[in-house]
Amino acid sequence: MLRSLATRCLCMLGAGSKRARREPLMPSPRIGTHGGTFHCDEALACFLLRRLPPYRDAEIVRTRDPQLLSECDVVVDVGGEYDPKKHRFDHHQRSFAESMHSLKPEKPWRTKLSSAGLVYFHFGSQILAELLDLEEEDGMVQLLYDKLYENFVQEIDAIDNGISQWDGDPHYPMTTNLSARVSYLNPRWNDKDQDTETGFRKAMELAGSEFLARLDYYHRAWVPARSLVKEALQQRFKVDPSGEVLVLSQGGCPWKEHLLSLEPEMGVEKPVKFVLYMDQNSQWRVQCVPPSLHTFQSRLPLPEQWRGMRDEELSQLSGIPGCIFVHASGFIGGNRTHEGALEMARRTLAQQTVTPAPST
Repeated sequence: MLRSLATRCLCMLGAGSKRARREPLMPSPRIGTHGGTFHCDEALACFLLRRLPPYRDAEIVRTRDPQLLSECDVVVDVGGEYDPKKHRFDHHQRSFAESMHSLKPEKPWRTKLSSAGLVYFHFGSQILAELLDLEEEDGMVQLLYDKLYENFVQEIDAIDNGISQWDGDPHYPMTTNLSARVSYLNPRWNDKDQDTETGFRKAMELAGSEFLARLDYYHRAWVPARSLVKEALQQRFKVDPSGEVLVLSQGGCPWKEHLLSLEPEMGVEKPVKFVLYMDQNSQWRVQCVPPSLHTFQSRLPLPEQWRGMRDEELSQLSGIPGCIFVHASGFIGGNRTHEGALEMARRTLAQQTVTPAPST
């Protein structure tokens, strides 16, 4: 158990004296990690631990001295031991192969954990609840816990453990990710001053600020977008009897990821083919739904004869007033009115062309 803050309060002793005396404060808790060159995983791990009330004022002890580490309340990324009961979170030992999935089989992620991932696994929901002022069991906390691991912490785990995103040689180097930017805070090999303490503090601030910024985005933008898409899915049969056309009540909403994950969650039997929304010019877009998140293909592209056409020529060809354009790949089109955009979707559904649009 994390040490209670109550054990660090002042205690008044009055026995044997008319004047009460104060017991000295308990020593500040200590978070141990290795000294020398630092990396993103332990910088984030230390930052996260200090978001927990018992470690808010914790001293960071950077050393490889076993005796000094043994005196720390929690140790990350050093010590050759993973034992959550003792608050030891190293991942470098040869026997270590834990992932989110291995520790909690209902989680899908099989990336080997670093010290950041270990701390996040054990304390992440508690940290998020503290930051969001919610109960740990709140559904919002659990939703954001998964999202932040998948799209933030997992990358740090993979990079620290040398796990590539792809097979074979990359087409270009990645040098601007968070892990890389943290590494640049270390002293250069030929600097006269090789002290890493200042750089590590900066690394904690950098990793922590990006974690908090990502949490803020997901909480204030990603979650509301999910709610909007869910509502649109529930209302889809009011748009068209097929249930294959969605209308978003607000334009600019990032909908693809949410739609593709909500369909199976909500038991949608007939996949949605088109999403309609108003753009910044108060005109309407009809966008085709992709079969998966990272593809330029469409479940049902707009008709081939419309592609690359614009304005009055497109309106005459389609027989739909107010047409603005259809992209050359057929994945999106535009109309001046909601009715016109909906008719573009309905005409395409009627043709039931299922050939994927070519990649752009």
